[in-house]
Amino acid sequence: MAEKILIIDDDLDTLRLVGLMLQKQGYNILAASSGMQGLELALENIPSLVLLDVMMPGMDGYEVARKLRANASTAHIPILMFTAKSQLDDKVTGFEAGADDYLTKPTHPSELQAHVKALLSRSTKKTSELSAGVVEQTAYMIGVIAARGGLGVTTISANLAVALQKRYEVPVILAECRSGQGTLAHDLSLSKTKGLSELLQMQPNLITRKAVKEQLLFHASGVDILVASPHPKDGILQAKVENFETILNRLRFMARFVIADLGCGLGPVNQKLISSLNEIIIVVEPFEHSLQHSRTLIDDLISLGIDKTRLHIVTNYRLRSEAQLSVPQVQERLKYGIDVTFTPAPELLLQAVRMQTMAYLFQQESLTSQQYNNLIAKIETRAPRITSS
Repeated sequence: MAEKILIIDDDLDTLRLVGLMLQKQGYNILAASSGMQGLELALENIPSLVLLDVMMPGMDGYEVARKLRANASTAHIPILMFTAKSQLDDKVTGFEAGADDYLTKPTHPSELQAHVKALLSRSTKKTSELSAGVVEQTAYMIGVIAARGGLGVTTISANLAVALQKRYEVPVILAECRSGQGTLAHDLSLSKTKGLSELLQMQPNLITRKAVKEQLLFHASGVDILVASPHPKDGILQAKVENFETILNRLRFMARFVIADLGCGLGPVNQKLISSLNEIIIVVEPFEHSLQHSRTLIDDLISLGIDKTRLHIVTNYRLRSEAQLSVPQVQERLKYGIDVTFTPAPELLLQAVRMQTMAYLFQQESLTSQQYNNLIAKIETRAPRITSS
């Protein structure tokens, strides 16, 4: 059977000429004139290779590449960026977004054919290696977010990270992606380090895996933590969107799970990071006005192109109050199912903070710990098969 090549380019002449040229070489050609159309075709047909332009209206090639890499069905497809953008920074951005190869327009047909043939050959070899279990594994990336602050995003992120590590005994990284709003270093009495802020002040091309590893702090729970600065003035570093993308791409190859504490809202950083996450956990609280904000957050995530199947809701009953809505009422207002409900446990959480640990570890037989185990069971149905390291 002929190998399928998907060409995504808004230039119709390129679609026609390159398509015909590759078709003569015996390939089955699919064509898309926009990033969104290309993603839809990729999911429907699972091509053997994607030939991707960068400069397209609406969704550029970098974003398309990130979305392809973030979806388990398309993450393995080789991507050849074929574009007029020829600067070194453009190429670096392309590779960081997930491209396997980069070719600058215009080029001789024989050179394009050689790159296509080499990528397809490499992909076949990679598939064989994957079957043999020798290919570098990538992390399952989970983002935790809320519509507004104070809903328990960091608490849920930290306890989920620890619960995953204890369940599977694999490397887990917890990353606070909130410069100027970090709390974990203080709450867990971690040794002094610049952590995230150090990486945000570097040039993106210098953010290597080694550089990231040097900023990780090991916690007694078994989880590595990238802490954010607690100093409000460091909130200015939240503008370093490219740095955040690069950091997350490095973390992807450093653990079996990465839990990204995204805090609240959809600022520029979160809008970029969500496209590279396998799933997004939305923390909601059971109050009328708060649920209205959460419903708006869900709508905005979907409008940004996030597949509904990647969005999952947890309800956090932080307080004991008769004013809170019931789980059925929460689901009715959100028009969404609830993965897990966390019941109030203020004394347990306070004791855990005093002991500078996570509630999951403080009382592993508690109802709260069982609720985290239930959340892991839900994640397990969505994540690729996980084995202990």
